[in-house]
Amino acid sequence: MERSPVELRILGSLVEKQLTTPDNYPLSTNALVAACNQRTNREPVVDYDERTVDTVMLELRLDGLARTVTGGRTNKHRHVLDEALDLDPRALSLLSVLMLRGPQTVGELRIRTERMADFIDLDEVESTLEELAGREPALVVRLDRRPGQKEPRWRHLLGGPDTDDHHVDASSARGRGPSAAAPSATATASGASDPGIIDGLVAEVARLRADVDRLSALLGEDADDPAAAGAADDSAAAEDEG
Repeated sequence: MERSPVELRILGSLVEKQLTTPDNYPLSTNALVAACNQRTNREPVVDYDERTVDTVMLELRLDGLARTVTGGRTNKHRHVLDEALDLDPRALSLLSVLMLRGPQTVGELRIRTERMADFIDLDEVESTLEELAGREPALVVRLDRRPGQKEPRWRHLLGGPDTDDHHVDASSARGRGPSAAAPSATATASGASDPGIIDGLVAEVARLRADVDRLSALLGEDADDPAAAGAADDSAAAEDEG
């Protein structure tokens, strides 16, 4: 199961809210946007809009990973990751935190899942991680210790085996709405857009618009300038005589 960064952020947010605030779950689109863009317990912070979230929710529903409950004043969204991957609340809580905050140590994971699961100690956290790592295909992997690090970290594999340590790139996670200065929601959801290329195109369009405005201003000045108009008439007369 290889999901895009925005899909992972949405799934992780849905799991977190289900386990921490069940009375407010499922989530409306507005609440889900707020959960994704939350500035605490998220790495990195992103700025999705409703169009992006609704578009990606459609993809998740088609793939059997989420559902939208219709009726009432607004539609409500929920994940079905537990059904799709046969996960219990402990495993779900760990995957959620890994999706929302990237690679972490066993100690960090225990602290950050306290409101979601009832792990007694670090051994239970590690045991659950090892079960997830032993699946086929594996859902998590233990990372080698880096220089200066005392403990190994774990990361999820829901974005594929080459998932980066900070699985959601900050530059690609900003501005995914339909505005002129951002990638379209459809392109974002499919993972086909390159934020660097998009930014370059937006800048080029802005430059072209500025050039058009300057030309329009110059043409307007020439039309209002009698001398310029006379020069244009003389030139036309000379061409006729020739």
